[in-house]
This record gives sequence, structure tokens and C-alpha cells, in this order.
Amino acid sequence: MTVAVVLLAAGGSSRLGQPKQLLRHEGTSLVRRAAEAALCAGPVVVVLGARREDIAAELQGLAVRCVDNPDWALGQGSSLHVGLRALPPDVDGALVMLCDQLRVDASHLRELVATFERTHAPIVASAYAGTRGVPALFSRSLFPELEALPASDGARRLIARDPSRVVEVALPGGEEDVDTAHDLSRLT
Repeated sequence: MTVAVVLLAAGGSSRLGQPKQLLRHEGTSLVRRAAEAALCAGPVVVVLGARREDIAAELQGLAVRCVDNPDWALGQGSSLHVGLRALPPDVDGALVMLCDQLRVDASHLRELVATFERTHAPIVASAYAGTRGVPALFSRSLFPELEALPASDGARRLIARDPSRVVEVALPGGEEDVDTAHDLSRLT
């Protein structure tokens, strides 16, 4: 089965007040760290928007395809739509991920893909803090439902819609992301 990754990196980080994609953790920007991990799962499409040039510069030298979402301010769903349209036509699934989840690594992404290949589940989602969320892998059969999500919504709505379609992969600490100055202080 062929899987490609949609890395959502277009947001303006309004709660943080600076682009979280460019924050450094252990010497590497969050966007580069996420893209490097994503490359283990398949071809990677990085959706850019706010601060496009600065964030794209962080990805130089990586075998990723950057695409622009001019409507990034509408919300995560708009970037998801752009990313899905940029995927290779022959993929069986799309692994959707963000760049600010500090516990996501190549090993976890490989486990999502392996679970998808083994179970053929429509959705393989990360499970953390009593919820299911991204990174999550969606079968091609669900691409129309992802495309139909409102521009302001992320993939979590689709994950929650029909729990019987979802297989979980545990991601301890998956809820640890970077949205505020307090979250930022954990990085240093």
C-alpha cells in the first residue's frame, strides 16, 4: 500500500504570537523536525501559508514538495484540502500531521502506516489524553469526506464521526503541542 504525508504548516500561530513552525527544539525547527520524521512514511507534501518563504527555507535539502495555501487564514481544513489535491494520484492513504506535536517521531509514523497496511482500516488515528487525533492516516476512500470538511475544521471531526472506522495507535504525550508562551517554555 502506498501512503503519502500531508504536513500542515500553513498556520499563523496567532495564540503564540510568532510562527511555531520556526521554533527550535533540540537545535532543529519544528517544521524541519516534522518533515524529517514524515519522510519515513512516504512522499511528503508540506502545505505552507503564513511566512511561506521563511518556513520553506527551513525545508531546503529535504525531498519534500511544498505547496501554497493562499487561503490559510480560513483554517486547517483549507490547508488539508490543498494538501490532498497535491498528493500523487496513486496513493492508498494520506497521513495527516502537524509540526507542533513534540512526541511524534518517525517510529510512531511508521507504526501508523504498518497498522494501516495490516488492518486496512479507513482511519488509523493517534490516541492520547482520552481522544483520537492527528497524526492520523486516512484511506483514499475517505478523501471525499476530508475534502467536504469546512475550511475551518481539522481532521478530528472526521475521526470522531464514526468510531467504528477507526483503529488507534497509542501516542503517549501526543497532546503536548505548542500553542502558547507556556508551551514554548517547555522547548528551551
